[in-house]
Amino acid sequence: DLNFISTVGDNQHRLIETLKQAWQRSDIIITTGGLGPTQDDITREAIAEFLNEELTIDNNLVQKFEELFRYYKIEMPPSNIKQAMVIPSAKIIQNPQGTAPGWWVERDNRIIITMPGPPREMQRMWTKEILPRLKQKVTSAVIVSKTLKIFGLTEAEVDERAGPFLSATNPTLATYAKIDGIYLRITAKTNTESKAKELIAKREAEIRALFNDYIWGVDSDSLESIVGSLLTAKKLSLATMEAYTGGFLANVITNVPGSSNYFRGGLVAYSDTARTAFGFDPQVISRYGTVSAEAAEAMATITREKLGTSIGVGLTGVMGPKEIEDKAVGTIFVGLNDGQYRQSFARNYPGNRLQVKQRAVTSALFELRRILL
Repeated sequence: DLNFISTVGDNQHRLIETLKQAWQRSDIIITTGGLGPTQDDITREAIAEFLNEELTIDNNLVQKFEELFRYYKIEMPPSNIKQAMVIPSAKIIQNPQGTAPGWWVERDNRIIITMPGPPREMQRMWTKEILPRLKQKVTSAVIVSKTLKIFGLTEAEVDERAGPFLSATNPTLATYAKIDGIYLRITAKTNTESKAKELIAKREAEIRALFNDYIWGVDSDSLESIVGSLLTAKKLSLATMEAYTGGFLANVITNVPGSSNYFRGGLVAYSDTARTAFGFDPQVISRYGTVSAEAAEAMATITREKLGTSIGVGLTGVMGPKEIEDKAVGTIFVGLNDGQYRQSFARNYPGNRLQVKQRAVTSALFELRRILL
């Protein structure tokens, strides 16, 4: 069980005191961050002092760092050698995503695990290296979780619908508000993984009955990858045209490896000049405005026709900080055109400029997924 989480600044004395406290109350201590090459990256030094062990340079690690920098044709700064420092009791955990290796330390029936702070490096190390080792070490109990991802309902609405299950103890259910919706995490604890998965499957079926089409994915799923898989399976192509999101939707779509198989490109109509160049009917703008259902549908049609795709998506809205055409900040319109039907959706989202952009893109992908199912 995870019983305690501590946050410590870049102060070696306070970090050592926190390690002492963790050593007294926990069997496994996991740290993230402080493994970089700069002066304020002091996790290695703190653990070495706490365990009364001497740091030395691992020349094999230095060689790997040098090879990595040569590959990218960058001269390695001398400060990176600091990241090759280890203590005698530490086993190196490789980090193919960066230059900050982790440590696995076992002393006096305790385990200290260090991981890098950057999420991409940390998540890979946890999934591929650390979690498999921990599963071999911890055999008395198994904790398994599954996350259901919901979009189109507020956190309060999700909480009300899921209310009967939120007080349950095994499996437990917790809600988390994210940019791409609300997450429901089901967690079961038993003596075997198969039993835990059975408990989760039963609870998942009950939750799906409550939320139906609002659930768009699970665990590491992303809306852009799901949309990409649906387009690929149906052998369809996609193009986008965006106004005030400035190409954000196209950027997210192309984050998926292989997206060039179905995504033909995106147009950004951020100004009147761009809209004119793309052949936007000025009467649509004069009659309905640039932030409207009609504009979104027209954008979907233009990009579909110009790029010759199966589906066109238009996205416009008010990102902030000021209203546009008497439309409130957070107002967005999604237009879709698949050659047979033109449709649009209006939504309103709170948040700052970046958050509204992110939610607008999520909304566009969610509606696209809906018509592809």
